[in-house]
Amino acid sequence: MPQKLPALFLGHGNPMNALATNPWTEAWSRLGRETGKPRAVLCISAHWYGPGCSVTAMATPRTIHDFGGFPRELFEVQYPAPGDPALAERVRSLLAPVDVAPDHDWGLDHGAWSVLIKVFPAADVPVVQLRIDATRPPAWHYALGRALRPLREEGVLIVGSGNLVHNLQQYGWGEPERPAYDWATRFEARARALIAAGDHEPLIGYEQLGRDARLSIPTPEHYLPLLYVLGAQEEGEAVSFPVEGTDGGSISMLAVQVGQ
Repeated sequence: MPQKLPALFLGHGNPMNALATNPWTEAWSRLGRETGKPRAVLCISAHWYGPGCSVTAMATPRTIHDFGGFPRELFEVQYPAPGDPALAERVRSLLAPVDVAPDHDWGLDHGAWSVLIKVFPAADVPVVQLRIDATRPPAWHYALGRALRPLREEGVLIVGSGNLVHNLQQYGWGEPERPAYDWATRFEARARALIAAGDHEPLIGYEQLGRDARLSIPTPEHYLPLLYVLGAQEEGEAVSFPVEGTDGGSISMLAVQVGQ
């Protein structure tokens, strides 16, 4: 039986991190070495967000360059990891009776490949993506994470890719090293304390956490992948924060690791 794998939430930030070498990308690489090679990855990315729940079911997912205004070299990046149709079916069965449609069109968006290219640079680990249903409340997404827990004992690494704090309107364009806003610092500290204590209810109901939360999470798509990872946590299981930092004052690069 495979060793139980951790679950990871990775703050992915700027897609240019795929080409960069910096403390964040070095930490992602270290996580890959420490985790070892899983049987497959199930990725919940902020950038596959829309009505309905789907799972990629193709054998060879394409690399999606779902952004604009970046250098040509970023558009030339390919991450040719295989898919895993059998894992897609397993996900569908675990999430039943939720209707999870098999998808043969999407592929791997930059929320997935811009971090996985550092975690598993050989692109030799199969990757399946789960679409975030934009019509559902946070508690529903957390419940899906709970339903996916068995995958961790089946050699599957669950990866949520987003950002705990993600406010592009407040981003310091041209100032990537701008200090974090006070509200971003306060919200991250509060969220970290709740995660460390295993107190997930306030994080599920984050809209009730006040102004700092509203500024940190003006839209939910970058936050919801965290709830899948927290849902996959067993009672009393250890949690750590292997990556830290802020980009442009309003993007948290925090990573959360559930389990060892």
